Amino acid sequence: MEEFDAIVVGLGALGSAAACRLAARGSVLGLEQFELGHDRGASQDHSRIIRLSYHTPGYVRLAKRAYEAWAEIERDAGEPLIVRTGGLDLWPADAAIPMTDYTESLTAEQVPFERLDAAEVMRSWPQWSLDDDTLAIFQEDAGIAPAARCNEAHRRLATELGAVLRPNSPVTAIHASTGEVEVEAPDARFRTHRLILTADAWTNDLLSNLGVHLPLTTTQEQVTYFAAPHADDFATERFPIWIWMDEPSFYGFPAYGHPGPKVAQDCGGLPVTPSTRTFEPDPDNLARVTTFVNRHLPSALGPIIETKTCLYTLTPDRDFVIDVVPGHPEVLVALGAAHAFKFAALIGRALDDLATDGATDLDLSPFRIDRPILQLDDPPTSWMI
Repeated sequence: MEEFDAIVVGLGALGSAAACRLAARGSVLGLEQFELGHDRGASQDHSRIIRLSYHTPGYVRLAKRAYEAWAEIERDAGEPLIVRTGGLDLWPADAAIPMTDYTESLTAEQVPFERLDAAEVMRSWPQWSLDDDTLAIFQEDAGIAPAARCNEAHRRLATELGAVLRPNSPVTAIHASTGEVEVEAPDARFRTHRLILTADAWTNDLLSNLGVHLPLTTTQEQVTYFAAPHADDFATERFPIWIWMDEPSFYGFPAYGHPGPKVAQDCGGLPVTPSTRTFEPDPDNLARVTTFVNRHLPSALGPIIETKTCLYTLTPDRDFVIDVVPGHPEVLVALGAAHAFKFAALIGRALDDLATDGATDLDLSPFRIDRPILQLDDPPTSWMI
């Protein structure tokens, strides 16, 4: 039985980041049930949004720290990662998501932003077609976290620091006792004093070994890349990332990774499990996205380059889970609730601090595993943020 100071289960965004940070301070094993860089979960593709604009001051503070954490990874990896494009949040009349949640949170944290009306948006970015009563804010620090490249950078740094990363190694059992954990894979057994679970849609499968269950919902989501007739209009230096703050909510990117912009509906997919999900696009979801693009970004509409599916694993309040597993102080769990990629470098550092030092300087109280809504068998859900 091999022994490690820490074992990380799940090497997507959060697990790769945790393995990277932990490897600087001790021996680390990373276990991934599929191949490294697989697209069965939530962490791959070319791009994820990174932004300071958020609906609570707490998230804005975390986002500030996330930029600092990514800068450290860029320095250590010797390559630029974050692509700044600016970010546009748009509110139609009577939007379901309050604009004041964002403006007040940014103001409270002294983050500069511009308030824009529809005419000002269309003057700056004529790609948009907006109703006169649409309002927006623009924040210049937003942009793209290149998902696959960020994950690869974390894993490469972890390996260079001595971490052992094992693909195709699903965990079949976890046995935790005071101060020690044994982890079983099909062909090996391992022992550690610190186990970190970052398995996203497979979180409850692992927690079941410890007698814990969270009220999570997994949905199959999708993003679509369009071959815009004038793709240069959507270059990263000409067009920002954006979010449509209504229900349904849509979001999008300039051309990055493919020669055309990327658009998706947030939380627009149907409930699935990791075993029942498919990789086939949902035509109803695609129709909603296409209708939105035709109405508001008509010059982006062109032949479909690719529609790519992924999984969202959502807590009922859509806040993260970053905490010690109840009754098992040697086990940590982290779940990103389908908006954590921008925070991955920071969450990896927090998991390292918690596993190694038992504390972190981040305020993780909103992400406790024992918060009231996670104690309900059938909690109400609110996924608009």
